[in-house]
Amino acid sequence: MKVRYFPLWVLATLTLGGCFGSDQDDLRTWMREQRAQVKPRVTPISEPTKFTPQPYTEGAAVEPFNSVKLTQALRRDSNQPGNSDLIAPELSRRKEALEAFPLDSMAMVGSLNRNGQRVALVSVDKLLYQVRVGNHLGLNYGRVTHIDETELGLREIVQDAAGEWIERTATLQLQERSK
Repeated sequence: MKVRYFPLWVLATLTLGGCFGSDQDDLRTWMREQRAQVKPRVTPISEPTKFTPQPYTEGAAVEPFNSVKLTQALRRDSNQPGNSDLIAPELSRRKEALEAFPLDSMAMVGSLNRNGQRVALVSVDKLLYQVRVGNHLGLNYGRVTHIDETELGLREIVQDAAGEWIERTATLQLQERSK
């Protein structure tokens, strides 16, 4: 069986051997000529401009992040007493369940009307809570000030940079269910 195919192998080898020959010499000669004719043109790159540093002249001016200036601005914006008058009532009352969680771990998932009063549905740790105006939530003594269809408004009491207690507002927005 192998002897029968031997002449075919010899014929195929001779045929392929005939494909290689002087054509490659012509190709090599043509490639040498083409390389000799092509001259690359490279445009020189212009020199970079010299960097000259500018002196800092505002060193003697008022520092924009001065803690005294910040404290004055926060007091002016809050329009509330700046000391323990805000925090004293919060420290004397009993804490509610949702005051153990930070606001960023809570999500408002809905709202409804119950006996003419708006109630927000807040999800924390896969549990659902009903929150009404006046309830407390969050770590910063947050008290719910208003509830509407899309958000829940809070008044929080926090310390500013100088250690003074101030009021600030925060909101929980209605969270759409992700699919």
